[in-house]
Amino acid sequence: MNFDAYARNGVDLVNARLDDLDALRSLLPGENAYLHDEVAERDLAIFRRAQKRLRDVFEYGTSGRDAEAVAELNALLEAYPVHPHISGHDSSDWHMHPASRGASVAVDYLAGAVWGLSVWLCEYGSARFGVCADDRCGNVYLDTSSNCCRRFCSERCATRSHVAAHRARKRAAGTEQPLTPVS
Repeated sequence: MNFDAYARNGVDLVNARLDDLDALRSLLPGENAYLHDEVAERDLAIFRRAQKRLRDVFEYGTSGRDAEAVAELNALLEAYPVHPHISGHDSSDWHMHPASRGASVAVDYLAGAVWGLSVWLCEYGSARFGVCADDRCGNVYLDTSSNCCRRFCSERCATRSHVAAHRARKRAAGTEQPLTPVS
């Protein structure tokens, strides 16, 4: 099993806008595309509740509250237990999945996401669970940096935040020139 991919599913879920079933379907690309036709309104409610709980895991990890992150992941593992099975399309493509197809979309997706994040926590620690430091963002990420120093979910957020901080310092020093329109 590719635990990192399943952990990234958890990140994608926390960062997703789950306004409606179409938004939920957009969360299920690639190998999960077969779930598009099976998504139901009840799945949307389950995903929203899990999204909140997984965000809490990232908040706990970011603030050094390891025991709380572990407790929440353990509770989620109980709610979405892993029932691994072998899957494949021909005799040379066998691979493992954490939940059997045929369970609800929510159970299928969440079992993998929670399992992936749990393995990630055990492997790297909850300090590797991050919440973007850009106040305008709030997305979560898994810190894959070599020295656990990542603070932003993306280069875009890092750049935006650094530029804003630079401009604020310039304004405070009274040295920033106002932008003039180009004619």
